[in-house]
Amino acid sequence: MVKKEVTVIGNSVVDVLAGPVDVRSLEAGSQPVKETKLSFGGDALNEAVLLSRFGKKVELVSRLGQDEAGTRVMDYLRENGVSVERVMTGKDSPTSVNIVLVDEAGERYFLTNPGSSQRKLTEEDVIRYLDEAADLVSFASIFVSAELDIPAMERVFQRVKSRPGRILVADMTKAKHGERLDDLKNLLPWVDYILPNEAETALLTGEQDPYGNAGKLVEAGVGCAVIKCGSQGCLIRTKQETLRIPAFAVPECVDTTGAGDSFAAGFLWGLSEGLSLADCGRFACAAASCSVECMGATDGIHSLGQVMERFRKMKADG
Repeated sequence: MVKKEVTVIGNSVVDVLAGPVDVRSLEAGSQPVKETKLSFGGDALNEAVLLSRFGKKVELVSRLGQDEAGTRVMDYLRENGVSVERVMTGKDSPTSVNIVLVDEAGERYFLTNPGSSQRKLTEEDVIRYLDEAADLVSFASIFVSAELDIPAMERVFQRVKSRPGRILVADMTKAKHGERLDDLKNLLPWVDYILPNEAETALLTGEQDPYGNAGKLVEAGVGCAVIKCGSQGCLIRTKQETLRIPAFAVPECVDTTGAGDSFAAGFLWGLSEGLSLADCGRFACAAASCSVECMGATDGIHSLGQVMERFRKMKADG
């Protein structure tokens, strides 16, 4: 077995996208849109596919149903060079198929099935593979699977970090059941880098200030807090420093689906290459900028060179 450089843990889905949609006018019964598209997504799938396109040897730990949608996801992963040996399938739940409505500003609205595979990834699904996981591990979304509650994630994170030198990066979605920062007090000290967006962090802290919220995450035990700020770039904070990285400006934002995952993949690539924190942030912002120019989570990013060109421009511009 080829040694993997990155292990990504989390969800894989089929996305059915439509846009631009005026969500306020749906009561009319039908609405013409510029584009409809069948694509693939899920935080973990997006990260894994993009890291593979960036030249990394990547494995994915995920769960799918034994159905046509699951077969299509597996084919897509293989086509993109992602190892699927750790992707489990089962008949207990269907593969997640998300409906994604994209508005004129590129913002998206999801329709999801809470009984589908993305909500069924378990502690045992993950734990069984961790002894052989890569030295860089991404837990792609806290709060996605109902089977991975906070105590279960604590055990998973502790197991990840039981091997000396292994780096754990975690991302999240919005807290589903009113969880607050204090609820994560035993979880966060295991995390080397956490990559939430502004809204996700605000739900945890009850505060809107991203600078203060990044500081609260570090105080809670995270090694480095990276707050994704959309068109404003990102904020990076450790105990020693605070960095503000501007976004790479694009002429038009078509679809923000997967932009945060593209950012995460870029940041992970930077870490794997030994880049500075500032350059990890720049490369992540460059990747996100490519993502939003095309409908579909991973459809806007084709190669390392495409992102590297924007990264170098950001470096040159200071």
